[in-house]
Amino acid sequence: MAPPPSTDGQVQGQPGRQQQQQGGFGQMVTGIIRMAVFWYFASKFFSPKRPSSDPSQLISNLFQKAEPLDMWLYVSEHERFNDFGNEGALIWHESNIPYAVWGPESTRSISLKYYPSQALKHNGSLYAHVFFARSGYPPDPNDPEYQPLAAFGRTHSLVTYLPKSKEDKRKSLLGNSKGSDEGETVTEVVNDVEDESKEDKLVEWVPYWKPNITINLVDDFTRYPHNAAPPNVAPYLNVEPSTGNYYPTIFFNEFWLLRDKLIPLNETVTELPLNLEVGPISMTKWQLFLQIDQSFQVHRSYGSMLEGEADELKRVFLEGNPYLLGITMVVSLLHSVFDFLAFKNDIQFWNKNKSMEGLSAKSVVVSFLCQLIVFLYLLDNDTSWMILASSGVGVCIEFWKIGKAMHIEVDRSGKIPMLRFRDRDSYAGNKTKEYDDIAMKYLTYVLLFLAACSSVYSLMYERHKSWYSWILSSLTSCVYMFGKLVPPKLVIVIFQFLILMV
Repeated sequence: MAPPPSTDGQVQGQPGRQQQQQGGFGQMVTGIIRMAVFWYFASKFFSPKRPSSDPSQLISNLFQKAEPLDMWLYVSEHERFNDFGNEGALIWHESNIPYAVWGPESTRSISLKYYPSQALKHNGSLYAHVFFARSGYPPDPNDPEYQPLAAFGRTHSLVTYLPKSKEDKRKSLLGNSKGSDEGETVTEVVNDVEDESKEDKLVEWVPYWKPNITINLVDDFTRYPHNAAPPNVAPYLNVEPSTGNYYPTIFFNEFWLLRDKLIPLNETVTELPLNLEVGPISMTKWQLFLQIDQSFQVHRSYGSMLEGEADELKRVFLEGNPYLLGITMVVSLLHSVFDFLAFKNDIQFWNKNKSMEGLSAKSVVVSFLCQLIVFLYLLDNDTSWMILASSGVGVCIEFWKIGKAMHIEVDRSGKIPMLRFRDRDSYAGNKTKEYDDIAMKYLTYVLLFLAACSSVYSLMYERHKSWYSWILSSLTSCVYMFGKLVPPKLVIVIFQFLILMV
């Protein structure tokens, strides 16, 4: 069975990832909105201009504004539908729906219960076939009163196939977790590299039921050039061959249908909810939905958005405060600007600096180690490349600063070349090095004790993918505790000040 190509997944959150995701979330929101606006204006700019001198070469909508329409909605397990006489397949019928009129009379809704067949429970398919026609005209082509210019329709799948969520590979490294629920047994995972690689290649697809279906008729009466419609509209135009004009566009709006609302299909399901709604949608709103979806696909293809982040972003608009969202975007933008300025000023300072007098070389090394630990932790947790790139640039800058603060030499005396670090003369010959060594000595005792306690607690009460992940998680917790809340440079300065006071 071949699953459909488009999917949206969820990724279970990893503990400790909230700190690094907060900075990237606002940037992701800004990037998506910027991408959608870019696509919108690009399509407007590069689309063919409408000729004004020859109206005969323009195509228009076959229906008029406020024209009454009748609607039929059939369900079938076949993608092509022609069984109009089957009353059991007809689940919804509405009459006299004014086309492209904004008001309560043009919006209809209904809630139903659907009882799935055995074929549907066993990886089957189900399609919704919606037909519209001018009031008084039938949708059946075999009916004697049928008029091809008076009826149109579209088919939409009520079942989608998504990849099964990956099982949590984390486990208690000491056996059963004491912090887990009573009676819960943690299954030991065999560390077999070949088996894990096979599991990664074999993706299991699971059928899901869409409980909410929104049918929108696009309010579009634009006259487009013949065979030269804008590229963002042309794929959705349903053109009638004999006249060259187009039918009203039917849009199945699933923009706000999140994955956690989908219902997995299996043998235990006896009935399924089906909430249907039909109504108009403006041309601008329809294009905005399309552009945002395209932006999501571009971000996922570039790796800048993980599976499931699109749903989380939509949830912010659905459930979040718009003022808080705006503040988050502004703060994220300012954070990016300040990060860039901090990088620029840091590089300028160390590039011009010729003396280490009054500066701490140990703090530069500590900052590099902290940045490297965070980068490895993000890499181990499959973070998007945008956050990895920012963290990687920080690691490179910190390592470059070590070269400015100390002499780095390559020792080729052994079989394997080794890097050796030697203090600069301006640093080794002043009091700063003496106080720096004393401060780092006592600071190391305190940090090692706290890091050991935190690591033991994490090992006993938390779950990890491997021993390597446990080490990175423990080190990252220490970095965020002592590196973010209290920067290493500030800690060293405080220790040096206390030594001078003594």
